[in-house]
Amino acid sequence: MLVAPVGAQTFPNKPIRMVLPFPAGTSVNDVLGRALAQRLSEQLGQQVIFDNRPGAAGTIGTEFVAKAAPDGYTLLVAVTGAMTIAPFVYPKLGYDSLRDFAPVAMVSLAPYIIVAHPSVPAKNLKELIALAKARPGELRFASAGIGSTPHLCTELMLAQAGIKMLHVPYKGGTPAMVDTIAGHTQVACTSVTNAAPFIKQGRIRGIGMTTMQRSPVLPDLPTFDEQGLKGFDVSQWMGIVAPAKTPPPIIQRLHQEITRAINSPEYSKFIQAQGADPAPMTPEAFTAVIRADLDRWGKLVKTANITVQ
Repeated sequence: MLVAPVGAQTFPNKPIRMVLPFPAGTSVNDVLGRALAQRLSEQLGQQVIFDNRPGAAGTIGTEFVAKAAPDGYTLLVAVTGAMTIAPFVYPKLGYDSLRDFAPVAMVSLAPYIIVAHPSVPAKNLKELIALAKARPGELRFASAGIGSTPHLCTELMLAQAGIKMLHVPYKGGTPAMVDTIAGHTQVACTSVTNAAPFIKQGRIRGIGMTTMQRSPVLPDLPTFDEQGLKGFDVSQWMGIVAPAKTPPPIIQRLHQEITRAINSPEYSKFIQAQGADPAPMTPEAFTAVIRADLDRWGKLVKTANITVQ
């Protein structure tokens, strides 16, 4: 007779801490992570405490989890920037994204959108590229900070289009959007949920979606791929990882419960309402995504010579 390991049989027998390495209430990841923690509390019969540990573009909270006990009771809400961009822009990072974590489950994928202030004489990507070529380095683009995913997404667009703009980094996506709406910066990369209300009000103009599919929130806005940047596909992923050496039976239990939550009609619809897509996948597939992003962003950071001062 096969007997499950004791750790898997008794897990969890105390509260679980789920760490988001960003401030409360400042991102879709915070909203989705809190909702997931609540669902897991109900499913597991143990409290899942949501813990915001912000600082240094998400690297402080990420390092905290990397050094936590590998027992399944401390988890990280892992996001693209801190896991796959920070290793190349922070020279003394206190963790290795592949060595120090055990991927548990991908949760969601959220597209980005490039927007422009209405004063910019460009109504689509082709016109924006032509404008930037005519005025190299003059257009100012806002991002959530040096090395943030919106920053790298825009840099990738510039590289593929062969154009130059001036980067204006902010401490978060909200102030970047505020200054773009005010016209202090001309272009910004942001989330669909941040941009959609202002696009509908005419206060900013949508230029294009950064993923291969259009967003149901803005179905009339074409993708970069449709507008000539073939194969352009950048999204913000969110997933759950545990410290490395967490026992496989515990990883599997957590994976099953998170996947169950994602596949539930209520949470699935909630994810979509935030402008993201449910993205359940195996720990192995999630690991492959992390590896591929490390390769892509590492090359871009080197080519674009991006560093944090």
